[in-house]
Amino acid sequence: MANMAPGKFYREGIDLLELMRMFPDEEAAVKWFEAVRWANGRCCGKSGSGNTVESNHPKMPYWCTDCRSYFSVRTGTPMARSRIPLQKWAIAIYLCLTSLKSVSSMKLHRDLGISQPSAWFMLHRIREAWASVPGDGGNGEMESEPKFAGPVEVDETYMGGIRKNMGKAKRRELAESAPGRGAVGKTAVVGAKDRDSNRVSAKVIRAVDRDTLHGFVGDTAAEGAEVYTDEAVAYEGMPFDHEAVKHSIGEYVRDMIHTNGVESFWSMLKRAHKGTFHKLSPKHLDRYVQEFAAKHNMRESGTLTQMRNTVAAMVGRNLLYTDLIADNGLPSGARG
Repeated sequence: MANMAPGKFYREGIDLLELMRMFPDEEAAVKWFEAVRWANGRCCGKSGSGNTVESNHPKMPYWCTDCRSYFSVRTGTPMARSRIPLQKWAIAIYLCLTSLKSVSSMKLHRDLGISQPSAWFMLHRIREAWASVPGDGGNGEMESEPKFAGPVEVDETYMGGIRKNMGKAKRRELAESAPGRGAVGKTAVVGAKDRDSNRVSAKVIRAVDRDTLHGFVGDTAAEGAEVYTDEAVAYEGMPFDHEAVKHSIGEYVRDMIHTNGVESFWSMLKRAHKGTFHKLSPKHLDRYVQEFAAKHNMRESGTLTQMRNTVAAMVGRNLLYTDLIADNGLPSGARG
């Protein structure tokens, strides 16, 4: 690839023709998934035992002699109970990784020739893996996720509808409950960006009070790290070297003190909200937040490395449809 190519030209990408050559049929896809998952030798997805043999089972091609059960490369992953071919799983992972603003279930259902509900569930099962993918610094190696050394930028944002787009009755209800507060009726998200490693961590929170924000910073920033925030009172008193910019008086940068990095992450998340998904329910919002944090943290790697790391991160995880739609205390109505 030419050195003067736009964007991250140093990353090794995969074009669509190459992708089709990699996964021309289901057999090729199965071999690729097995090579990624069992790079150090085949093992049972239930017991982890390496004492396995091939079987004649129509769907489970391997037998574990220790736990005496059949298994496949899907066993012990979110793909375990899926009837969708692995060829389509590989393409879905590729599309999600290479679409900066992600891919909607409606587009995936058309691109893969599956139903929209299946595409929606499929995407959430991929996000289940991404929620555990750490930043790899571009070297392709999976690492543990240490706390941010700093300086650490921390900020919160709100996802949800705009009052001017709401019905008159809804606007009146919000105005009476908390006049002038644009965040009312929206879902709060807090995030942090480490300037040293360029990693991001973010999650949905129920409140933007002192205990919640202090707890998030304590879980994210390493001891002794510098922390930069805006002037919100809830950030005061943190046991860190803390500096704040005063947005209320038009101050956004003071020397090296600013939150522009984490605000750039919010910008990408909100572009995806408006441009791809259009509506996101508070109930599932955190899954989308984790997707964009994980993809940000992997973005220095080539596409094939990202795909391999995503498949590797699926191992040991599961997501049943009943668990996905179960009540988590947040409303399931989508917000525009």
